Amino acid sequence: MLFNSHIFIFLFLPITLMGFYAIGKRGHHRVAISWLVAASLFFYSWWNPAYLGLILASILFNYATGVALSNSEQFPRKGLLVIGIAGNLGLIGYFKYANFFVNELNSTLGMDFHLQTIILPLAISFFTFQQVAYLVDVYKGKAHEYSFLHYCLFVTFFPQLIAGPIVHHKEMLPQFAKDKVFRLSHEHLAVGITIFTIGLFKKVLLADGVAVYATPVFNAAEAGVALTFFEAWGGALAYTFQLYFDFSGYSDMAIGLARMFGIRLPLNFHSPYKAYNIIEFWRRWHMTLSRFFRDYLYIPLGGNQKGTPRSFLNLMITMVLGGLWHGAGWTFVLWGALHGFYLIVNHAWHALRHSWGHDLKRTTWFGRGIARIITFAIIVVAWVLFRAETLPGAVNVLSAMGGGNGISLSSTLEGKLGILESWILLMGGRFDGMFHNGVFGRPFLGIMMTAGDQLIGMAMIAFLLVLAWYAPNTQQIMIRYNPAFEIYHGEIKEWHGQWLQWKPNRVFGVLLGIAFLYTALLLTRVSEFLYFQF
Repeated sequence: MLFNSHIFIFLFLPITLMGFYAIGKRGHHRVAISWLVAASLFFYSWWNPAYLGLILASILFNYATGVALSNSEQFPRKGLLVIGIAGNLGLIGYFKYANFFVNELNSTLGMDFHLQTIILPLAISFFTFQQVAYLVDVYKGKAHEYSFLHYCLFVTFFPQLIAGPIVHHKEMLPQFAKDKVFRLSHEHLAVGITIFTIGLFKKVLLADGVAVYATPVFNAAEAGVALTFFEAWGGALAYTFQLYFDFSGYSDMAIGLARMFGIRLPLNFHSPYKAYNIIEFWRRWHMTLSRFFRDYLYIPLGGNQKGTPRSFLNLMITMVLGGLWHGAGWTFVLWGALHGFYLIVNHAWHALRHSWGHDLKRTTWFGRGIARIITFAIIVVAWVLFRAETLPGAVNVLSAMGGGNGISLSSTLEGKLGILESWILLMGGRFDGMFHNGVFGRPFLGIMMTAGDQLIGMAMIAFLLVLAWYAPNTQQIMIRYNPAFEIYHGEIKEWHGQWLQWKPNRVFGVLLGIAFLYTALLLTRVSEFLYFQF
C-alpha cells in the first residue's frame, strides 16, 4: 500500500487513527498498540501477503535473540550476537544478492547454474537493519525489551516501516509509554496532516512531474542511443531532482503520519543539496542510514582511531557496502566507491588546510557558492551510476555529459553569435539541435516531447534547483512545533523569513487545502517511491 494512494489516504489511515484513539482513550493501551501492530502488518502485507510470514519470522528470531542476550548469565552473549547478526545478514543476502552473485559466478567461471528469480520483499533492508541495531544495543546494555507486543510495534510501525527512518529502540518506544499518546491531540493531528500534505505535494507534483524528463534519457542510454551533451545533462539533472523530492516527500510523509499518532521520528532528510561539501551532504541525506553505517560498521572497523590510511580504508569499505546495500549490481558498488573517494578527498583537503593554519569555519559568500556548485556537480555525476540499469548505460550517459559526443546547440543560434560562433565550431561544437537523437525531439520508446515540452522541462529543472538551494525545508517551516528530533545537535535552524513558518490559521489552512485537493486529484497516476526498491 502506498502513502500516495486513495485507499491509504481515505480508508486505511482514517480507520487506523480512529481505532487507535477510540481504544486508547478508554485506557486499553495494550489493545490500542495491538490494533496499531495489526494495522501495520496489514499495511505491509497489502503489497504481497506471501511475505507477511517473512517479517513475522524475522521479528520472532530477533526478539528471541534479544531476550537471550538480555539473560547474560544463561547464554554466551558474544556468540549469540554473532548468530543474530549472521541470521539477519543471511536473510538479506539470500533475497537481495543471491541472483546477483549466481549470475556473476556463471559469467566469470562459465557455469550454467540456474537459480529461480527471487522477488525482493518490500522493506527487507530497513526492518532488518533496524533489528540488527537493536541486537547490538541490547548486547551493549543500551536497550532492554521484554514485551513482545512492544517489540512488534517497534519493527512494524507503518509510517517508518517501508523506507525508514531507521529508528533506534530508545527513540520510539518510550514515547508509546506516555499516557498522552493515546489521547487525540488536535495539535499533533494538525501538524501531522500539514507535514504529510507537504510530502505528498513533493512526491506527486515535483518528483513525479520531473520524472518524465529523466526516464527517456536513461532508457535511450540503455538502448545504445548516442546522447547529446544537453540530453545527458538534462536527464541526469532531472533524475537528481526526482530522487531528491521523492525521498524528501516520503520522509515528510513518514514524519507527518507518525505525528498524527503523537510520535516524533528522527530527522532523515535535511536539504542535502544545500551542502558545501560531500561530508556535509552525508550528514543531510538519509541521515539515519548514515548513522547506522557510522555506528555499526565504520566505528567497529576502527573509525579514525588507527591512523589516516586505515581511516580512509574504513571509509571506503563503509561506502562500498553502503552502495551494495542500495542494490545488487556493479553500478551501485561503483556509486558507493565513488562517494568513498569523494569523502577521502574531502577529509584529506580539510586536513591539508588545517595544516596550513586555515580556519575552516571562516568562509566568504563566493567561496561557499563555488563549494556548493562543485559539491552538487559531483553528486549529479554519481547519481548517474545510481540510476543506470547497466554499466554500459551509465558510461553512455557520463560520456555524453563529458562532451564525448560533442556539444550540439540549437540551430536557431547559428549565425547569431558572432566571433563566439567561430570558437564554438573550432572546439567541435555543432548547431544541429540540443535534442536531436530521438530522445526528446521525436518518438522514442513510446515517449514524445515537443519543443515546448523541452522548454518546460528545462524551466522545471531550474525551478527545482532554486527550491533545493534556497527555499526553507519542511523542518524550518514547522520549526515552532518540533516536527522531528535531531540526530545532530542544532541542525534545524530557524529560517530568516518568519512569515513562512506554519501557523494554525485560515491562510495556511486554505493553502494546505488547495495543495491537498490538487494532489489528491492527481493520484490516478500513482507511482512507487524510489527508495521502496532498496
